[in-house]
Amino acid sequence: MLAKYIESMYVYRIQCHRTGPKFSFLPVSLPAGVNIKAMQSGNQTFVTHFILVGLHHHPRLGVPLFLIFFAIYLLTISGNGLIILTILVDARLHRPMYWFLCHLSFLDMTISCAIVPKMLAGFLLDSKVISFGGCVIQLFSFHFLGCTECFLYTLMAYDRFLAICKPLHYATIMTRSVCNCLALGTWLGGSLHSIFQTCFMFRLPFCGPNEVDYFFCDIPAMLRLACADTVINELVTFVDIGFLALTCFVLILTSYGYIVAAILRIRSADGRRNAFSTCAAHLTVVIVYYVPCTFIYLRPGSQEPLDGVVAVFYTVITPLLNPIIYTLRNKEMKSALWRLGGHRAVQPH
Repeated sequence: MLAKYIESMYVYRIQCHRTGPKFSFLPVSLPAGVNIKAMQSGNQTFVTHFILVGLHHHPRLGVPLFLIFFAIYLLTISGNGLIILTILVDARLHRPMYWFLCHLSFLDMTISCAIVPKMLAGFLLDSKVISFGGCVIQLFSFHFLGCTECFLYTLMAYDRFLAICKPLHYATIMTRSVCNCLALGTWLGGSLHSIFQTCFMFRLPFCGPNEVDYFFCDIPAMLRLACADTVINELVTFVDIGFLALTCFVLILTSYGYIVAAILRIRSADGRRNAFSTCAAHLTVVIVYYVPCTFIYLRPGSQEPLDGVVAVFYTVITPLLNPIIYTLRNKEMKSALWRLGGHRAVQPH
């Protein structure tokens, strides 16, 4: 519905007659800097599709790149799916921390599904065309899932703060209903943020060229194709995403400041080791997530080739790293995975 609504703002009607085509545009509110008379005379038309140029590579490298990214895609889906299955099956993991981890794994799977399949098609089939509506959906989906993940990281840090700094009150504060409401809040906040960013992005006219110098539809790449002044959009992107990311990051660091202070007061060496192991996994994932995003979205007008490499890292590699980090750094997850693997062998007995 959102894609159809946004697309209807730009779609033009072409009525063909024997004397030639006549162009009649749907009435839209256009930003300053757009030549309306030129559009009405037919010199400019709104694009109906985009071409994803993708990652620049030699034609002979298409198949090897397809195999590499396809393997990463399968590992991402299977790894995160295994974490979700383990948490759902193992009753010992039915706690808020792992409930939020379950949401994180689902987000990593869906982000990968929103970006990687189109990239793979570009490597193997040279299919680089994406419709206007498809571009809208891809941009909305990516920012919806990415913003939800940003909120979820903050929520997970707050959960660890309560568990370590207020252990006596943890069970009464983080009840099942509270966990469900907080998780739902992250999804709702992500959707509202993405609706705003998507609508504000596609209020701009796109009259050509239609080649997106990126491997998916994202704000920095789309701004370079707009036929109007994008200064306001760049400023809003910088302030909105920058403020959101900075606020969440400061809250996470504040939570971990209290957590580290509480851990240092633990007398037992094993207790300190277990607490640091659990928190280190989450903090590592947060750093891996925030650093590339900050590099991209706090520079919305950038055209550096390195941007594409960084984008590949946080859209393709990061969803793969999350299950690896949480599995290797979390003893409870490793034990649960061993129990899941041995469950079938013990079941007949």
